Amino acid sequence: MEINGISIEPGEQKSIEVNIGRLPSHASIDIVIHVARAVGDGPVLLLMGGLHGDEINGVEIIRRIMERKKNIPSRGTVICIPILNIFGFIHFSRYVPDGKDVNRSFPGNKNGSLAARVAYYLMKNIIPIIDYGIDFHTGGDDRFNFPQIRSMLNDKVNIKLAEAFHAPFTLHSQYRPKSLRQSAAKLGKHILVYEGGESSRFDEYAIEQGIHGTMRFMNYLNMSKSNPQPQYENIVIRRSSWIRAKNSGMFLSKVKCGEFVNKNQVVGHINDPFGEMNQTIKTRLSGNIIGLNNNPLVHQGDALMHIGIVN
Repeated sequence: MEINGISIEPGEQKSIEVNIGRLPSHASIDIVIHVARAVGDGPVLLLMGGLHGDEINGVEIIRRIMERKKNIPSRGTVICIPILNIFGFIHFSRYVPDGKDVNRSFPGNKNGSLAARVAYYLMKNIIPIIDYGIDFHTGGDDRFNFPQIRSMLNDKVNIKLAEAFHAPFTLHSQYRPKSLRQSAAKLGKHILVYEGGESSRFDEYAIEQGIHGTMRFMNYLNMSKSNPQPQYENIVIRRSSWIRAKNSGMFLSKVKCGEFVNKNQVVGHINDPFGEMNQTIKTRLSGNIIGLNNNPLVHQGDALMHIGIVN
């Protein structure tokens, strides 16, 4: 195996720096890639975080996996990229300097914007050599996602992989245009997206479930003997619905993320700051709360909570 002109032989572990660009200050934009190969042949697995720079739970998941030496496989190869978007990471931003979203820039362009160049490097040099991948994400600003796997469940291989990871929830998710998952699927690669927590905040439960799920995933591929047993049922969700604010005001939730709610249940209130309005928020459907807005200040049309509908 060769990455950026550096050869990694069976049984070797190497850390490789790849330059993607340079800022006007001459600061270099580099991606650090950690590769661990077993002596025996096997699958090639990509573990990647920080595609959105402010989504730091995935960075910590991969850091702990490497710290605990869990990235060293019993067979095959594990490629770890803890931070793909290093600029976004150090600037607490989802984006790169040109304001673009790397995960809406695939398959990329070697002569394009920085986002397109990052996407192009990944598609040209990393994705072709892998078999499977886990792309770690969180919810956006003030939006908490309960630990979940998102995958195209029309694919039987994806179903088996999601079952092996065994997150609290597995959500059927269509491919988004110009996303990593869509572009990788066109090459026949199977990538799961793990969502857990919210941006710019560590969540210990989401981090540990991400680690445990990765170990179960590797165990399924016969790449690791570690196989943490989950303490919960894996709930498969084929469709979901958002509850949105009908008025602007201050949102006070009466439920917690992960909780099951019944149709017409009161799940919160929106009040205005002057005591003139108190709107009751009810669910239209029964299901589990897989995403929750933690920002008390909401505007009309804002997403309040994401309901995963089981039946």
